[in-house]
Amino acid sequence: MHTNKTLQNPYPYDAKKVFRKKGTCSRTFFYLLNRHFGHLKEKEERASDTLAGGLMSRGYECGMLWGTSLAVGAEAYRRCNHLSQACTLSIEATKFVMHSFIERENTSQCREITRCDFSNKISFAKYMLSGRFLHCFELAELWAPEAISKAMKGLADKPHDFKSALSCSAEVAKKMGATEEQMVMVAGFAGGLGLSGGACGALAAAIWMNACRWCEENSKGKVTHDPKAKELMTLFDSENQGKIMCRDISGQRFHSVQEHTSYLKNGGCQALIERLGNS
Repeated sequence: MHTNKTLQNPYPYDAKKVFRKKGTCSRTFFYLLNRHFGHLKEKEERASDTLAGGLMSRGYECGMLWGTSLAVGAEAYRRCNHLSQACTLSIEATKFVMHSFIERENTSQCREITRCDFSNKISFAKYMLSGRFLHCFELAELWAPEAISKAMKGLADKPHDFKSALSCSAEVAKKMGATEEQMVMVAGFAGGLGLSGGACGALAAAIWMNACRWCEENSKGKVTHDPKAKELMTLFDSENQGKIMCRDISGQRFHSVQEHTSYLKNGGCQALIERLGNS
C-alpha cells in the first residue's frame, strides 16, 4: 500500500464514449475512476462485466455502483497502511457514492432505472427499441463527474477506528485466493453494497473473483458466458431460498462498519461465506 500519484482528468465528460466502447455500465465506471486515479486494471475491469444489469442481469443495484465501488476499493488500498483500515475506508467511501446516485435517480435498482428484465429477450428488445437505453448513457455522462467527486470526498479521511474491521465480501474473496488489494476492492460490497441492505455483497464478490480467474485463463470472449457464474447464482439461490437482499438474509440493516463486523464475528452469514468462498 502506498500514496497515490497525481490524479488525472478530474472532470470526465466522455462517459458516453467510454460506455459504447466498454459495453457495460459496471466496466465503464470501474475504468473511469481507475483512469482518474491513474491506475488502470484491464483484467479486473473486464471481470466486472458480470456485475452489469444489476448483478448478473438480475436487476439489483446498478452496475455503475458496483464498478465505482471496485475502483474506490482499489484506491482505498493504495491510501492505507492497514488492511482493516483500507476495508473500512472502502465501505465508507462506497456509502458516499451510493447516496449520490440515489439522490439523482431516486433508486439504486437497475430494473427500476431501465424498466427492463435483462434476462428476458423480449424485455431487452423493448428496452433497445423504445430508446430507454439512452437514459443509461445520459445518466453515465451526468453522474461520472459526481461519482468521482463523491468518491474523493469519501476517501479523504482515513478512519482511525478500524481495528479488526471485517467485510463479508472481503472474507469471501480471501477464501477464494484474493490478494489483499482484491479483498479491499470488494470490501465496499459489504452489507449489500455500502451497508445499504441491497443485493448480497458476498455473492457479488464471489462472482467477480470467479470472473477474474476466468479472465486470467481467457484473453478473449465474454466473461458473462462462463457457466461457473451461473452455477454460483444457482448455488446461492438454493442456499438462501431465493433471498438475495442482505437485509432479508441477515434480518437487519447495518448502520456502521462496527455493526457489520460484530455481526460477522458472532457467526452471521458464516455458512454462506464458507460455501461461496470454497466454490
